[in-house]
Amino acid sequence: MKVLLVNGSPHTHGSTYTALHEMEKVFQENGIETEILQIGKEAIRGCAACGACAKKGACAFDDAVNKAAPKFEEADGLVVGSPVYYASANATLVAFMDRLFYSTHFDKTMKVGASVVSARRGGLSATFDELNKYFTISGMPVASGQYWNSIHGNNAEQAEQDLEGLQIMRTLARNMTFLMKSIQLGKEAFGLPEKEAKVNTNFIR
Repeated sequence: MKVLLVNGSPHTHGSTYTALHEMEKVFQENGIETEILQIGKEAIRGCAACGACAKKGACAFDDAVNKAAPKFEEADGLVVGSPVYYASANATLVAFMDRLFYSTHFDKTMKVGASVVSARRGGLSATFDELNKYFTISGMPVASGQYWNSIHGNNAEQAEQDLEGLQIMRTLARNMTFLMKSIQLGKEAFGLPEKEAKVNTNFIR
């Protein structure tokens, strides 16, 4: 099994990485393959709503999004980490997530999602809610921990002092591991849930 962890912070080894790395250690202890994808420093533009991905099966802008797409398709779980900017996720990460989820047409049903956020002080729960919406619109179960998945610290050294935050990350990783393995057993025994033909309703009269 494999988990893809996306670091949306421009600081490669900052507080967001500290949280993701704490999870990574638990995954690896449980035999889960991991990869941390650093995208926070990338020049990633937002979606242009051009519709090209519907025809070519990939985003028209050939950057980190298209490189991440096959990794996401292969993974059993996706963890997305972001620092808090004005009670919101890093704009680079939001652009990445918008385009990654919109341009990839593979079935994401029952891939497990989790978001983790880091901040010096506040804005954590708003950012946490923002990131979870990518999962809930895609048929992806959202893994939970013992608290909202957040860590405090203005840098990696400070984040290492947030013992509760680090414990939250370990608990989240254990719960996510259990959920992924349980879903795998369920798929083998019962398959994926039956899907109806999608209905789109526009509220225009």
